[in-house]
Amino acid sequence: MTIEQNISRLEYLLASYKMTVGELLRLINEGLKTPLDEKDILSTGVKLNTLKRIDKVFNKGLHFYMDPKLPELSQEASVFFRKAGFGTELNIGAKKIVHQFEELKISLSAISKLAELTVERSLPAFTLSHDPKTVAQQVRRNLYPEFHNLPKEFLRGLISTFAENNILVFEFVETWNKKEKANIDGFFLSPNVIVLKRQQTSFRREIFTLVHELGHYLLNEEEVEQLELSNFGSNKLSAIERWCNDFAYLFLAGEFDKEFDTIERAESSNDFHHDLIKDISNKTHLSPIALFTKLLYQKKISQSDYNAVKSNFDEQFRIRQEKEQMQKELDKSQGKEKGGSTPKPMISPLLVSTVQAAFYEGVIGEKDVCDFLNISPNKLEKYLP
Repeated sequence: MTIEQNISRLEYLLASYKMTVGELLRLINEGLKTPLDEKDILSTGVKLNTLKRIDKVFNKGLHFYMDPKLPELSQEASVFFRKAGFGTELNIGAKKIVHQFEELKISLSAISKLAELTVERSLPAFTLSHDPKTVAQQVRRNLYPEFHNLPKEFLRGLISTFAENNILVFEFVETWNKKEKANIDGFFLSPNVIVLKRQQTSFRREIFTLVHELGHYLLNEEEVEQLELSNFGSNKLSAIERWCNDFAYLFLAGEFDKEFDTIERAESSNDFHHDLIKDISNKTHLSPIALFTKLLYQKKISQSDYNAVKSNFDEQFRIRQEKEQMQKELDKSQGKEKGGSTPKPMISPLLVSTVQAAFYEGVIGEKDVCDFLNISPNKLEKYLP
């Protein structure tokens, strides 16, 4: 069966994903005995099965390709039109996630305006000329939540205080069996959206990522990236990335930065100040390896000692993972295996209040509420009292 497609719509998707025709063909030809070529996908008449394979990449629905209207190549439509490059070479999984939340941001902006809600940023913008320590101290007054010993609950608190200041945080969760996981930790979309990847192994990493992206928000510099904490203060990073890293450290460290600064040298003779590092980590949710990495770039620990410390952390992590896997296998053999359902992403109170207001103003219906909040209809009463 042949379908008439609007080729300009496929070309729009290729442009918005910064993808060549060759790259698309490599994706859709996986598993095909007879590979498709350029004329098979860029013809006005395209086979239905071919169009379905194309849409497996873009997830737009078949109606998108058949719409006769020309798509708008506007900067508002995608960060890929607003910014030429990113700190990370994004894979297709990452690009799909960015597009998903870009579209969600646009939809929320539209319903917010119809419901007469404020969508503008409420905090001032800063520049690289501003001292990150001064900025961290200033915004900390509004954005730092009540401290919680559990990193997951502290992260939840951060998302809530961000919401109070009109910063919308989304969390996305990838299943373990996903074919191509997004090679990103987080990103900032102007004017006020931050997206985080759920870190299955470390909420502390997710906390640092969130505050790092807050740095991008404060500078109003959009970015999509995978953070490498081993490059914490490296001169290889751009000035913007170094500023955001410094800001994130200072925001989370707070008064404990003075305690950290008392370390003059970390070496075997003083056990690398492990106890102090652990104490600061527990009181700030900065990971120990992030703190040791900062010491490295402050030249307070040698590269060889740092490598040894990092190897020890890596080995401890490997052992923990191995024990967890052994316990899972033991539970399975004893018929006690827990359900492997995908964890639910945290929901920002700002998203909830926006959707509620739009519903009560008659802008959206119950199905839309379920779609925006990613909930089943039987959970509506919880969000629409």
